[in-house]
Amino acid sequence: MSFKPSSVVPPLTRPQLSEARRVRAAALFDQGRSGAEIARMLGVSEESVRRWRRVWEEGGADALRRRPASGRPPKLDDAQVERVRAALEQGAQAHGFEADLWTLERVGLVVERVTGVSLSRASVWRLLTGRLGWSLQRPERRAVERNESGIARWIAHEWPRIKKGR
Repeated sequence: MSFKPSSVVPPLTRPQLSEARRVRAAALFDQGRSGAEIARMLGVSEESVRRWRRVWEEGGADALRRRPASGRPPKLDDAQVERVRAALEQGAQAHGFEADLWTLERVGLVVERVTGVSLSRASVWRLLTGRLGWSLQRPERRAVERNESGIARWIAHEWPRIKKGR
C-alpha cells in the first residue's frame, strides 16, 4: 500500500455541494421562484426548500453558508501540513526507508520527525486523503518471471485462433 498525490483536482465534497445548492436556492428566492420550482431545479425535497427559505428570510444568503466545523482544532496547522507535503514528495527512500512506498506508519514517522506531532493511524489517513488530497495506490503484484512480450504475442496470435475454434 502506498500513497501518491492525485493529479486530478478533487471533486467537491458533500458539504461543499450542499452549500452550493443552498446558495443557489438563495439566488432563486431573490428571483421570486416558487418552492416547488426550486426543489425541482435543485433535486431536493420541498421541505428542504421551505427550511432554507425560513433561514434565508431570517439571516439572508450568508445564513445558508457552511459554518466552520466545531470541535477540537486539527493538530497540524496549514504551514506544518505544507512542510509534511514537501517531505513526503521527496519519497520514502529520502527518509531512510528501504522501498519507495508510503504506508500509514511511515507517514506517521515522517510527520513526527518534521513537526514533532504524533498522529494516530486514523489521523494520518485523514491528513493524506483529506488535507493533502492523496489517494491510496496499491502496487500491482506480478511475477518476476513474467514475459510481457510472450503474453502480447499469445494474445495477438494464439487467442484469436483458439476463439475461432469455439
